[in-house]
Amino acid sequence: MDYLLHIVIIILINIILTVSFNILLGYTGIFALCHAAFYGIGAYTATLLMKNLGLPFFPALACAVGVTVLCSLIVALPGLRIHWDYMVIFAFSFQMVVYHLMINWVELTRGPQGIAGIPPVTILGFTFDSKISFLLFSLIVTLAVVYLVKRIESSAFGLVLKGIKDDEIAVKSVGKPVTAYKITSFAIAAGLAAVAGGFIAVYISYISPGYFDLHTSIFILICLIFGGMGSIRGAIVGTVVLTALPELLRFIPYLPSTMMGGIRDLIYATILILFMLYRPQGIVGKASR
Repeated sequence: MDYLLHIVIIILINIILTVSFNILLGYTGIFALCHAAFYGIGAYTATLLMKNLGLPFFPALACAVGVTVLCSLIVALPGLRIHWDYMVIFAFSFQMVVYHLMINWVELTRGPQGIAGIPPVTILGFTFDSKISFLLFSLIVTLAVVYLVKRIESSAFGLVLKGIKDDEIAVKSVGKPVTAYKITSFAIAAGLAAVAGGFIAVYISYISPGYFDLHTSIFILICLIFGGMGSIRGAIVGTVVLTALPELLRFIPYLPSTMMGGIRDLIYATILILFMLYRPQGIVGKASR
């Protein structure tokens, strides 16, 4: 039972990541493979504030979101003013720099050893230290994030983002500040990724750089492609299926645990190739005409 609850909690946290990345790639058409970096910045910032300064969870999380949004500008301000293919390289470089800072800045992050003993969430004297209580808590926050993104999607701001993806020149021709819209979408997506980072930290009560490497950014991308870019429902479906699917490998008899990671990566790569070739709109998305 605890194992199933654990999987559901991880799915909920991953939904926040995928839905937030959908703002960038699905709505605005920005391919920035650095979402795990924002995820990690949020996790480490919240953790350090809680452990070193004794801040409660929500003030620490708010600061983590603010720091992550500021860090997103390091990518967005220069990156979104250049051609999209250079933006891909720029974002990828940012991902690698952040990851290596997590590993090598031992005085702050404790390097590969990670940070343990992260305090749990406490609200009005109640501590969310059991899986069932944290599941309910994370479900509420995930629903709130999904609702927020849904409101963004249906707003005038969201319509402009979709217009930028479909025809950026046309959006510019009607006087919309395209770069400002892109930077704002980047900041919102990064801030929501920081929320997921804060939640994974207090849930596991331990973080290390391995949670926030390039593989995580690629996993988020594959979830979105699998479910359907530009669709909240698709982002959720893709995340649920691809988070739960590798766990089924544990029930295959005589499969060594050392092979699970390689088989999981093979499954993800196969899904990515097949969907890009035969169903680029994903499971939920509609085929373009």
